[in-house]
Amino acid sequence: MPTLDQFRALFEPRGVVVAGASTHPGKFGFVSLHNLLSAGYQGKVFATNLAGEEVLGIQTVPSVLDIPEGEADLVFVCTPSAANPQLLRDCASRGITAAFITSAGYGEAGDEGRAAEEELVALAEELGMLIAGPNGQGVVSTPVGLCAQIVAPNPPAGRIGVASQSGNFVSSFMNFGVASGIGFSRGISAGNAAMTTVADYLEYYGQDPATAVGLAYVEGLTDGRGFLERLRGVTAHKPVVVVKGGATSGGQRAAASHTGSLATDDRVFDGACRQAGITRAKTIDEAFDAAASFATQPLPRGNRVVVLTTAGGWGVVTADAIAQTSLELITLPEDLLAQIDTKLPPRWSRNNPVDLAGGETRDTIPEVMAMVAEHPDVDAIIYLGLGIQSNQAKLMRTGSFYPDHGLERIVDYHERQDARFAQAAAEISERTGKPILTATELAVADPENAGPATVRATGRMCYPTSHRAVTALDHMWRYARFRSRRAG
Repeated sequence: MPTLDQFRALFEPRGVVVAGASTHPGKFGFVSLHNLLSAGYQGKVFATNLAGEEVLGIQTVPSVLDIPEGEADLVFVCTPSAANPQLLRDCASRGITAAFITSAGYGEAGDEGRAAEEELVALAEELGMLIAGPNGQGVVSTPVGLCAQIVAPNPPAGRIGVASQSGNFVSSFMNFGVASGIGFSRGISAGNAAMTTVADYLEYYGQDPATAVGLAYVEGLTDGRGFLERLRGVTAHKPVVVVKGGATSGGQRAAASHTGSLATDDRVFDGACRQAGITRAKTIDEAFDAAASFATQPLPRGNRVVVLTTAGGWGVVTADAIAQTSLELITLPEDLLAQIDTKLPPRWSRNNPVDLAGGETRDTIPEVMAMVAEHPDVDAIIYLGLGIQSNQAKLMRTGSFYPDHGLERIVDYHERQDARFAQAAAEISERTGKPILTATELAVADPENAGPATVRATGRMCYPTSHRAVTALDHMWRYARFRSRRAG
């Protein structure tokens, strides 16, 4: 297993060398240097190019040996596989202790490639160097502004650490982060994971103060038992979310051709994940939702949920979703019913879901939300209907009658109200230590709507559907219960 110093060289290097920089904007050696410079990396940047050309304002040198010793910790390798053994030797002589290798033609390419990969690992061990990859897409570390990737995006800063056997899924997770505003601390494409595996990265994230939750995509595991045992050590104090490809025979064949991985028995893997406290998600968006929730919401102390909604139908389908989980849609206690009666007209649902029945005034939603969250019999809230007023305000603002007929004033009022409601949800959650999950399709239909936009501004996830919010909360409760049982 790599050392902490080697992981620091990978994720927080003093300097980075892009080996094989190119003037051609379609080449990996150009794209990776561009992304590194554009993201505002805080360390020194060097680049090699056999012709010694200037690339993006960086004067390249023909060889790593032309770079001062001790100035860089990480080399980002965009050279052909045949050149890599000598490159690593030269890098080691300059004090570089971590290498991210984008080169293909290794374990995924058959027997000859596997032999070359084994030789590369043996050489790295001899040199005392960490290898990430090969056949990987890049590494991101937002605490130092590092975005050394051959693909986009550069995600916002946050608390999720992602590691994946598929580079494209790193991009997928980070694209969700860009869209939702939920950020990342670290991210890496493990590629063939020849030397440094997804489990290695997740263990590092487990002790990384910048990371609150580990998020991973895996296709096949050469040592499934070892993988799960190592992650059990992480989940004792930090959540880990995993998506596994190759759950079907077709997926297993695809995994073997993609990264050369051997798939494990899926049913065994699923049961072992539950025992180890690993949050296993079925899909990429479910995995991101769970990780985003772990990174931004307090863990629930129990499974007792209240749904707060401005429309009855939304509450009905959310109640159905909760019934399919380990969560409980509680019967409202009599004292809470009496409290809510003081704020809503008699036609409100008097049940859970709490349907406000159009009885909202300026302060109703924050006041009722606080009553519910402060009650000792409630562990979590799912809040539906945020953004409705701002949606109407948008129609007014863009219509032919604006700003006459008093529309300017009401548009401003509607938008301020939705912003207040979103802010209140975050503040009440922080004050009570209870998760409050907000769901509205406007999160994707109109991200600039004052409601979901303010949720993002508070650093929290605005879920596109109530079903996704329920699923995320269920994952949080299952993990919280695992932690409680393990501690007990």
